Amino acid sequence: MSPEPGLTAPEPADATAAEPTTLTDPVGPPELVIFIGLQAAGKTTFYHARFAATHAHISKDLLRNNKRPERRQTQLIAEALAAGRSVVVDNTNATVADRATLIGLGRAAGAAIIGYYFPTTVGASLTRNRERTGRVRVPDVAIFARARQLAPPAYGEGFDALFTVAIAGEGAFTVTRMDETVGETAQAGETPTEEAPVSELKSGQAETRGSDG
Repeated sequence: MSPEPGLTAPEPADATAAEPTTLTDPVGPPELVIFIGLQAAGKTTFYHARFAATHAHISKDLLRNNKRPERRQTQLIAEALAAGRSVVVDNTNATVADRATLIGLGRAAGAAIIGYYFPTTVGASLTRNRERTGRVRVPDVAIFARARQLAPPAYGEGFDALFTVAIAGEGAFTVTRMDETVGETAQAGETPTEEAPVSELKSGQAETRGSDG
């Protein structure tokens, strides 16, 4: 049975794939993972490398033909979490208000709220976007507009854990746990404090944490 429009079911792991890891026990509460970052920051690629085998993929990009994508996205998230399925919300989620709606859904379902922030420059996003083709490519003006709105996430919004993700080249990502002292809501243009990188992730590989992980 095919997944509903807007929701991508977790991909089955093959025999050669490294076992995926999650922040919560598979038999425990589901996770609501919220991606935050500009278009073409690597979010969807990171989903496929890190979460495809364990988390449903929900994105407004998959709801382009829906007349009320926000409402449909909310419905898909609520249904998945109610069924005990972990979810990744793969949008820019640029503002505190955008994220508050999602966090409220997660709290109502008893889910762990995990944020992954993809800091990048407008120039880097523009370059990667221009390498895209078809509907996944967005107008340059959309990236500039979102950059003006983007407020980095903070623990004070209600996250249980926050990480930054940077593209490390050749399909790799550097994942850094954000300092939990970043408790106040960030404003657009501010950059939260970060710890030293705790892992590097390549497509198809499980996350490997450092000694402090």
